[in-house]
Amino acid sequence: MASPRTTTTDDKDVLHRYLQAARDALLWKVEGLDERAARWPWTPTGTNLLGLVKHAAGVEVGYFGQTFGREWPRADEMPWIAEDAEADADMWATVDEPVDAVVDLYRRVWAFADETIAARELDAAGRVPWWPAERADVTLLQVMAHVTGDLARHAGHADVLRELTDGSAGLRADDGNLSSRSASDWSRHVDRLRAVADEAQRRSRAPGNAPGEDGAGTQA
Repeated sequence: MASPRTTTTDDKDVLHRYLQAARDALLWKVEGLDERAARWPWTPTGTNLLGLVKHAAGVEVGYFGQTFGREWPRADEMPWIAEDAEADADMWATVDEPVDAVVDLYRRVWAFADETIAARELDAAGRVPWWPAERADVTLLQVMAHVTGDLARHAGHADVLRELTDGSAGLRADDGNLSSRSASDWSRHVDRLRAVADEAQRRSRAPGNAPGEDGAGTQA
């Protein structure tokens, strides 16, 4: 039987590369926006681009700080992550928190988090105090994977919000990862998808296709 694989410094480098890619993607989606556009809420729950960056800063401070017994500098206090903070205070930026200031804060958080990552092995023990007690004990590997997943999810949110904001889309600044289409081609493509959606809905409501008719959608 093969011996269990152990993690190495190279493994940590791979994890860190994916973590940094998610960070970069999130900040890129705010790049070039004015104060209004960066804050504009696009969803019924108020999701906005600058709020995602502010939230990510708090996430990394918690997971790479408190989890491993490190305190974020009091001089750089984040009142929106305090226990008595207003609900969702980390998900939007006030008028006194300019875009550049929030972005700069997040970059300082990166440096703080990277100090934790550099100083510990992947199996280093930590504890997430806001998780249920039965799973609060974690390793650096778990935390890096968890935070990367969280940031990637928010970078996906940011992809959609930025496209709604000004039409900008793409995977990275150096790789759009999109088909080469003109604006008119994209418009025709969207019209086609809308037509397909309408037709699929029409067919689903046609006689004989409703749940329970002709045996469809019924239970044995």
